[in-house]
Amino acid sequence: MKQIANIITLLNLCFGAIAIVFTLQTGETIVNLESGEWKIYFPEKITWAAICIFLAAVVDFFDGFVARLLKADSEMGKQLDSLADVVSFGVAPGAIIYQLLRLAFAADPSGMERSTYIFLPVLLIPMAAAWRLGRFNIDRSSRNHFLGLPAPAAGLFLASIPMIAFYNLFELQSLLINKWSLYAITIIISYLMVSKVALINLKFKNYSFKENTSRYILLLVSILSIIILGWLSAFAILFSYILVSLLFKKELK
Repeated sequence: MKQIANIITLLNLCFGAIAIVFTLQTGETIVNLESGEWKIYFPEKITWAAICIFLAAVVDFFDGFVARLLKADSEMGKQLDSLADVVSFGVAPGAIIYQLLRLAFAADPSGMERSTYIFLPVLLIPMAAAWRLGRFNIDRSSRNHFLGLPAPAAGLFLASIPMIAFYNLFELQSLLINKWSLYAITIIISYLMVSKVALINLKFKNYSFKENTSRYILLLVSILSIIILGWLSAFAILFSYILVSLLFKKELK
């Protein structure tokens, strides 16, 4: 029984690995030339990879829940969870951004002639996730907040980008599949993960509104954003998460 939580954690890892496989299967024909204009051909398998990351996040939530339910918390489980998270919310999202960056450069007629060094910045994502999780593992303080953006939150945000672009929500595909946008997103998300910005921990010790005002506000904003914006809600939720954390900074101490 005590290994059930660890098996669920390994399922998280499996989803992350499958996401990487889907990302690698996007193929080489990434643009079509129509009427003298370059048009991005968006590989559907990138969206399958994104869905796998979302499934990994669901599993990641349940492994902790099951471990507490069965009173099976262990040091092994903690380390295994972090290793799985590095793959699912670090390496897999990094691979997705790499492919999106390839698409962005391919839209330029001379883009495929560029050096491979232009893709190196995406390595910041898995490295930042590993750093964030390693720091979390050795942190023995009992604070009521996160230091830096949690790797699962970062991974989910990055996984939402191909979904927005694939469905071209609000005509944002050309804006998102743009090298400068992707570089900016990579740097910002990586910085947030390794930073020591105090952010809300969504674990409720009790359900008092007074003691959990920031959490309730964030949950309300998140639900409304998902209903109204769909996949685009990832941007609204991330912005709200940081803004609410800053506004309720005293509550996080």
